[in-house]
Amino acid sequence: MPPSTRLFWFIAVGSAAALTHLGVVVVLVSHLGMAPLVANVAGWLVAFGISFTGHYRMTFNAQQAPVLRASGRFFLVSAAGFAVNEAAYALLLHWTWLRYDAALAVVLVAVATATYLLSRHWAFKGIAVP
Repeated sequence: MPPSTRLFWFIAVGSAAALTHLGVVVVLVSHLGMAPLVANVAGWLVAFGISFTGHYRMTFNAQQAPVLRASGRFFLVSAAGFAVNEAAYALLLHWTWLRYDAALAVVLVAVATATYLLSRHWAFKGIAVP
């Protein structure tokens, strides 16, 4: 798969997962009164399923990684990204004037590059790496 196609799918799948993550957080905070940092955990868990499925089937499918190995590795990449996400989100909520939803959007965009690189070169690495 050409790098431009892979990048397109990474952005498309990542955007769908990020919008899902953000949407879950907004619903839980604004409608159920949940604390933003707690809602962020739920948002990440829901978005993980979308992210893994999309990246495995579309973004990195040409790499032919075994699904069990890829899912475990991607979970580690995603969990590490989430740890950075949660820490940065907490700092932004505490030290800036940004609203909770804007702060989360900033963090989600910032973590995406590291996630792509780790996913491409480790999590979904398989038999044939184009």
